[in-house]
Amino acid sequence: MELIIFLAIGALAGFAAGLFGVGGGTIIVPLLFIVFTQMGFNPDVIMHLALGTSLATIIVTSISSFMAHHKNGAVIWPVFQNFAPPMAIGCFIGAGIAGWLSGIHLQIIVGVFLIWVAYTMFKGAKQIIDSNKELPSARQQRLAGAGIGLASAIFGIGGGSITVPYLNRYGVVMQKAVGTSAACGLPIAIAGALGFMFFGMKAQVDIPNTIGFVHIYAFLGISIMSFMTAKLGAKAAHALSPAVLKKCFSALLLLVGCFFILKGMNQSR
Repeated sequence: MELIIFLAIGALAGFAAGLFGVGGGTIIVPLLFIVFTQMGFNPDVIMHLALGTSLATIIVTSISSFMAHHKNGAVIWPVFQNFAPPMAIGCFIGAGIAGWLSGIHLQIIVGVFLIWVAYTMFKGAKQIIDSNKELPSARQQRLAGAGIGLASAIFGIGGGSITVPYLNRYGVVMQKAVGTSAACGLPIAIAGALGFMFFGMKAQVDIPNTIGFVHIYAFLGISIMSFMTAKLGAKAAHALSPAVLKKCFSALLLLVGCFFILKGMNQSR
């Protein structure tokens, strides 16, 4: 029964990722939080499990995604080379910070982040990119990569919600920004998943079918289905208005973000 639920989450997350052009983490984390709560897991570690498992599933989806973008010539490899190492280091450190934070604080932090993503997505529906701008220096890119990696672990995402706006800001067209972000998602996801496993094992999480803060059944079910349904979502996106889709999804993220913040504040009282 658990595996069926995780397969359903993967199907929804993959379809949404393809449809709305964002990483599945923004969908996976809230759904896993609800499912793990219903399964009666320790409330203190539910958010950590949702974040760690989300990052583990992104390993699989990012491989498929960045290979497709590479075939279309949409990955800026010099930028990836500057981003990847500090992103991986930052993400591993971020996993340690997330492990140290309480579940309540993580809920509030993730809730605020989802509201920020909702705002940027709503605003970006009509964004015009200035192609005359130039990317910052390699050193500045490495610093940005470390920050993106750190944030990605705490939010349980592959970094696309931060990397894409960053690259757009410096004149990178959307297709190449998304392609480069997809490639960067792999080192982020690997380092983040290993970090949540490591720090979760140190915390001695006593929940069946887990390695540290990663739930194995959830990882398998979500990875399998999201890999398959992401392509369906991408096809559906071409038949609909991207601007309308982004506005609808931003409204959903706003609701989920508010849910996390209110729940975290109520538990802290």
